[in-house]
Amino acid sequence: MSRGAVFVDLDRTALVQSSGPVFTAALRAAGLVRGPVPGESALYAIFNRVGENLPTMLLARQGALAVRGVARHELVAAVRAAHDELRTMLRPHLMDALARHRGEGRAVVLATTTPHDFVAAFARESGFHDVVATRHVVGDDGCYTGELDGPFVWSAGKLRAVEEWCARNGCDVASSWAYSDSWYDEPLLSAVTNPRVVNPDARLRSLAAARGWPIVGFGATGETERPAVVSDDVQRAGLRFVGPVASPFARFDIEGLDNVPATGPVILVANHRSYFDPVAIARVVAATGRTVRFLGKKEVFDAPLVGQIASLVGGIRVDRASGSDEPLREASRALAEGGMVAIMPQGTIPRGRAFFDPVLHGRLGAARLAAMSGATVVPVGLWGTERVWPRSRRTPDPAVLRSPVRVQVRIGEPVALPAADPDDRDAMSRATELIMAAIVALLPDEARTHREPTPDEIRRASPPGWTGDLSDAGAEAARRPGTD
Repeated sequence: MSRGAVFVDLDRTALVQSSGPVFTAALRAAGLVRGPVPGESALYAIFNRVGENLPTMLLARQGALAVRGVARHELVAAVRAAHDELRTMLRPHLMDALARHRGEGRAVVLATTTPHDFVAAFARESGFHDVVATRHVVGDDGCYTGELDGPFVWSAGKLRAVEEWCARNGCDVASSWAYSDSWYDEPLLSAVTNPRVVNPDARLRSLAAARGWPIVGFGATGETERPAVVSDDVQRAGLRFVGPVASPFARFDIEGLDNVPATGPVILVANHRSYFDPVAIARVVAATGRTVRFLGKKEVFDAPLVGQIASLVGGIRVDRASGSDEPLREASRALAEGGMVAIMPQGTIPRGRAFFDPVLHGRLGAARLAAMSGATVVPVGLWGTERVWPRSRRTPDPAVLRSPVRVQVRIGEPVALPAADPDDRDAMSRATELIMAAIVALLPDEARTHREPTPDEIRRASPPGWTGDLSDAGAEAARRPGTD
């Protein structure tokens, strides 16, 4: 089994507040940067009070330009003057927890947006094994060029940088720990098995409640860790929020709600036509009065609007290219507690001509989850969501605001699946065929009739800017999601 590491955010996590003012003061004292940017102090004050926000990240993103022309060795020497003050800002009991991780043989890595050359020496002095951080290009003259060397290590960029570090160091992201205070670190927290929420901002606190992530306190008396009890009230509030958000785009026609059991483990299985599909599923869940965990590909969580909704309702992020079973295990744990899970067995939206194939091709995940949990499987047929958000657009079609689309949602009776071993691929394939057939039966007649789509229809069903061959529906159906 691959070993995991421990990834720790810097500002408001390892430190009680932002390191930015301390570093910039040291650089100004050394004459390496000019006077303060207008509004800088106010931005840092907001950061320290409420957490990470887009204006402070924009300021951080411009950091490479701020040190353009500065010699690297001069900057590294200047920021050493900040170390004493930074040490007073460390959370001592968090550092004790990290020492226990080191004692158990895990690498402890500082993962921060702060530039590498600012924090590398301080991190080593503080007991971190390594640093994952934003890097700046250094020219042949030894001075910074004002360009980034690699990704801006923030949000999804931080996860990518951590994944690259793990690949180089023989570690497994899924087996790792991550400590953070920020909602923007959701991609990294979702990717690890052991997320730890420290001093969370308001959005991360709500997300932790929905996901069941532990909130860890490091107060004066030491470390306290408590499960962030999954709050049905938090999620129900979020589900109520879905209605006003969706109403300008769609009018929902929902039938069959009585087929969703009021209690007990339930798996909702639906077809996938649009990034708007999670909104339709959220409307169904809200109408049942229950709460849900939503298994969705990571691209859904990165999508505007829908990504925030998916996270709010306790989404389980799936990296389809990894092949990891951890999302299924997390979903199975939710079902074991009597919860409800939603999943789209197709795994991805069919592209081009494949979008019009009357035969739906499902992946094995839903069938495996049903076999693992014994949960009731309820099919859901979605129709019309693609008119709200066509595959060819990166955002919903603004034209529908003038005339909201009718979205049809049909909920069928539970699918009768024979007991089977979740690792028996043949049995899971047969169960998947039963699930997909039950979904197809809920769609309009036109969905079950083969027809030749027009070139414009194929274009609207194709990803924006896609130049691949979308004329072969069979090849698209065989495509492994996440590989391209």
